[in-house]
Amino acid sequence: MISALAITYNEESHIESYIESLSFADEIIIVDSFSTDNTVALAKKHDVTIIQRKFVNFSDQKNFAISLAKNDWVTFFDLDEKISPELINEIVTTVKSKNPLKAYNIKRSFNFMGKRIKYSGFQTDVAVRLFNKNYCKYNGKAVHESIETSEKVGLLKHALDHQTYKTFDIYNQKLNQYSKLQAEELYKKNVRPNLYHFLFRPWYRFMHQYFIRLGFMDGKEGFIISYVHAFSVYKRYIQLWAMYRNIE
Repeated sequence: MISALAITYNEESHIESYIESLSFADEIIIVDSFSTDNTVALAKKHDVTIIQRKFVNFSDQKNFAISLAKNDWVTFFDLDEKISPELINEIVTTVKSKNPLKAYNIKRSFNFMGKRIKYSGFQTDVAVRLFNKNYCKYNGKAVHESIETSEKVGLLKHALDHQTYKTFDIYNQKLNQYSKLQAEELYKKNVRPNLYHFLFRPWYRFMHQYFIRLGFMDGKEGFIISYVHAFSVYKRYIQLWAMYRNIE
């Protein structure tokens, strides 16, 4: 028995195909952050449970979704991740197998603006997408949340096709959201930005992603990804600085 979980906000272009891809699950639960488009209306056309809840951060929203699951085994895919029939079969077979592990990573093939990205730090991209809820939860991070568990984590053979951000604007908007959430997290920890944060951290992020993680081998897309990620680091500390300015 498997519960398929998802969190959504303005995903009208993905929601129906996503739900259809989860037909293998015994229940589908969607926690929506009060979408302003047709996401909820389209989802209601299908046999799913929809809960609307204010978004605090990614870990909080996902852990809430886990609490709603009726089954021990959970899948938690993003809406822009394409689940192949081969992967579905492997998931079902794994859950039904004798003595399965409590969590499984799945490889992700990263696509950006229509191009398969082979480097730029994404060559080792994996994420836990199948797990037993009694042994796993999200780590509490506002952004780049991940499953934490004391159990051994396995790796499924079949990969996800991660169709991320068909346009530069959409990608930039998502990174802006991440920067804001990370700034809020740093503010709660009383971190005060200085020249090190404004100058070195963005520079290091670009150098690490473009050179060390071979972003230059992905052509102009690799440069764009590295540059935008570096700028998002800079923006994170600008937003953090602004938070302190507003109270001083």
